[in-house]
Amino acid sequence: MILVAACSGALAVVSEYNSGLIRTTTVAVPARGAVVLAKAVVTAALWAAVGALASAGSFLVSQAVLHGRDAAVPVTHPGVPRALVASALLAPVSALVGLGLGVLLRHVAATMLTGVFTLLMLPTMFSESARWSADVNHAMVPAAWRRLVQSWEADPGSLGYAATVPGSWAVYALWPLTAVALAVIVVRRRDV
Repeated sequence: MILVAACSGALAVVSEYNSGLIRTTTVAVPARGAVVLAKAVVTAALWAAVGALASAGSFLVSQAVLHGRDAAVPVTHPGVPRALVASALLAPVSALVGLGLGVLLRHVAATMLTGVFTLLMLPTMFSESARWSADVNHAMVPAAWRRLVQSWEADPGSLGYAATVPGSWAVYALWPLTAVALAVIVVRRRDV
């Protein structure tokens, strides 16, 4: 989901740069920042709907399978609503990060590679064994999602540094906000 959403968010912008239609867009709407914000709103809305459908669908299918084995978990179980919301929001968060990278890089291959590296590969390079490494890991979107869908608390005696739920929600908020804010700033200052 992260990969598809990030690539789709990037293509919402990069395709216009590659085809040259961005010139037509900026002639029609000279306020470039408004164009990026409009694209961000549409991208976020679309991927929020897709994420909600995917999250609810996977929950229902998994519960149907688990119910047959007497292991079903009700939606009211502690941690389940948070996991459903976090899973639904993973798609728009990833799409907005992809959109921001697309505006910054303006090249399809570079944007896709940077998105894959930033969202999928970079988090695996940091473990929770050292404090600094855990802090970097917890600032990544996949690590935040993993913490938000985890319904149990980490064992205090275990090795490593566990992420917090409020910190994970902050990561979910800051990544797309930062990506879109940088995109708006860059598009206002850069030539088409």
